[in-house]
Amino acid sequence: MNPETPQERIETTESIKRGIYILPNLVTTASMFAGFYSLVSTLNGDYYMAAILIFISAVCDGLDGKVARLTGTTSKFGVEYDSLADVVAFGVTPALMVYSWALRPYGRLGWLAAFLFVACGALRLARFNVQVNTVESKRFVGLPIPAAACMVAATVLLFHHLNRFPQELIQNPSMFKRVGLITLIYLLAFLMVSNIRYYSFKDPALIRRQPFGFLMLAVVLLIIVVAEPVVMTFAIMLCYTLSGPIGFLLGWPRRRRLEKAMRKGHESLRQ
Repeated sequence: MNPETPQERIETTESIKRGIYILPNLVTTASMFAGFYSLVSTLNGDYYMAAILIFISAVCDGLDGKVARLTGTTSKFGVEYDSLADVVAFGVTPALMVYSWALRPYGRLGWLAAFLFVACGALRLARFNVQVNTVESKRFVGLPIPAAACMVAATVLLFHHLNRFPQELIQNPSMFKRVGLITLIYLLAFLMVSNIRYYSFKDPALIRRQPFGFLMLAVVLLIIVVAEPVVMTFAIMLCYTLSGPIGFLLGWPRRRRLEKAMRKGHESLRQ
């Protein structure tokens, strides 16, 4: 945590004394409430509802910042409160859900994987708060914690959707599927604290005029999502999760060329 200067501490204290903005913080509270209710559903064994509530929490989390910006009610208090709510809704909640649902038989390895997910999510949020003014807004550094939580929730929903199989297979995933899940948790934890960049969907160009073909593509995609919402939600989350590593690998040759060019430039300057 960056130490605040005395002046910044005084300004923060005075700002809180004057009051806080209700509307955006109320939306943040709704996100945290959905995350907490997801915890309750997990404890009650209702993993389907727990996964749905994580997505509801993610929607609220996406709205609070937009509400604050549209109403001109952004504040440092709101930023910190949002991060604390995210630790609950997208860190503790999905970790407990996937541990209770599939990782419990692994014993220590299972709960350590769940804890690693929570710890990496908290570290990801702390790094985001520190770098928020120094990193371009079009890209996230590391997988955002709401996306990681939604990936876990989408996996649970996909298993629940496959109720064509015996119910025992849904409630008690096979050993092969458990291995896949614990691997997924470790992978998501690594991606959250990595330096791999992800698209943030905050590009203003997205709301500008686009070719007619983009509208047709969006309509077709909407029809496919409505036809198979669970499968498509899982596919979309998986594509977004993999987009970072794929983009990193595709951009590796270009980065190597830039590094070599910079190295040559430094050597020529020394000579």
